Amino acid sequence: MAISRRNLMKIAGVSGMVAMAPSFVRAQNAKPEKTDVSIAVGGQALVYYLPLSIADINGYFKEEGLNVKIADFAGGSKALQAVVGGSADVCSGAFEHTINLQSKKQFYRAFVLQGRAPMIGLAVSKKNMPDYKSPADLKGKKIGVTAPGSSTNMLVSFFLRQHGLKDTDVAIIGVGAGSGAVTALRSGQIDAISNVDPVLSILDHAGDIEIIADTRTLKVTDDIFGGPMPSGCLYTSQDYIDANPNTIQALANAIVKADKWIQQAGPDEVMKVVPEHYLLGNPDVYKLALTKSFEGLSPDGLIDEQGPPTALKALASYIKNFNADAIDLSKCWTNDFTAKAGNT
Repeated sequence: MAISRRNLMKIAGVSGMVAMAPSFVRAQNAKPEKTDVSIAVGGQALVYYLPLSIADINGYFKEEGLNVKIADFAGGSKALQAVVGGSADVCSGAFEHTINLQSKKQFYRAFVLQGRAPMIGLAVSKKNMPDYKSPADLKGKKIGVTAPGSSTNMLVSFFLRQHGLKDTDVAIIGVGAGSGAVTALRSGQIDAISNVDPVLSILDHAGDIEIIADTRTLKVTDDIFGGPMPSGCLYTSQDYIDANPNTIQALANAIVKADKWIQQAGPDEVMKVVPEHYLLGNPDVYKLALTKSFEGLSPDGLIDEQGPPTALKALASYIKNFNADAIDLSKCWTNDFTAKAGNT
């Protein structure tokens, strides 16, 4: 369905992107400037990044004229480093990274959403911490995250500060986002873990952990963060967006298709198409993971305009000397490409 230029400008205004509207208009019905695109991700098999996998598996990238190569890293911070370092074009990662990067004078923008809740759980080991009673018991403990600096680390830091503790009161250890994380918890290498599904559900189903903070649902996310918290998204540098608006539009189209397919298909159909290793050896637990995290997946790729301010508050609450007033949130995100994708 065609969108008038006037309506495009309205959309751009909502997302704080009036200045970007001309490049977006040029992106309509045009071939990608770059057909070969590399996407960095930190733990592709995680439910957190499911739309990326579905877009690849179902051929949505190819339908958009793209040849996408996905590079999988141990955690979101590693994927971010790949994009900032120039070895990947786009990052499939946590939204809050765009804000943190801007605080370092690096301008990256999220342009399509995969998750509308963090879908992260913080849990303590029943083996190492059988007598856990309150967050104060975490002091001096080893907490496993996917990678230091990742969104799983952010939840730990935010949770600690909410309960009067500091990051320095615990030891943060990177354990990845797959079977290595499960092994680290079960072997006693860590006392607690912050991770996503299916890792979280595997440990919970087996009775290995007690979940003490769970952001897989919108309600709990709102309770913890005080508003909607955008999570997994595709983001890249503003320079890349300016130079390749048609490529960005094609990427957004593919992810929106994946977002919508997941919602229509449901857990059973998803399990039929994902690679076997995604299941981590237990299809029943993977189905449980999908079911518990389903609400957190974006249904349409759009970023709630209240989400970026929530993410900014979260970052400011746990990053030392973070100057929230210096952040221009309108430069961290846009719904322009996603709005167009939803009307094609």
